[in-house]
Amino acid sequence: MRIPNLADRLNAAKAAKKALLDRAKAIAEDPDIAERQKARDAVVAARKARLAERKAAEAEQREREAAERRAREAAEAAARDAALRAEREARAAEDAERALKEAAERERQEEILAARRAGRKARKRKGKGR
Repeated sequence: MRIPNLADRLNAAKAAKKALLDRAKAIAEDPDIAERQKARDAVVAARKARLAERKAAEAEQREREAAERRAREAAEAAARDAALRAEREARAAEDAERALKEAAERERQEEILAARRAGRKARKRKGKGR
């Protein structure tokens, strides 16, 4: 058995590199492999398109939901404002009615007091004239 010298090792390395390069060229030039690579590229492109479409649909859905939420909140705020306004108006009407009743009651009390005073005055005059 012979021990390989430097030249033998270099030639063996050169032959291995050439074999590897020839194999790579054969694979690159193989039409089946090129066809499969094109199919893989098409699948990847379709996947990316579906992903972009899904993201766009999700963004549109989020925007639609945000618009609906803003509209709902605006409607709720308007309803709250209307309810507060109606409550204030009702309270003002009740206050006005209560003020009218109190004024009528004071007037009635004044009339009663005036009648009592007039009665006392009349009795006083009646008693003086005797």
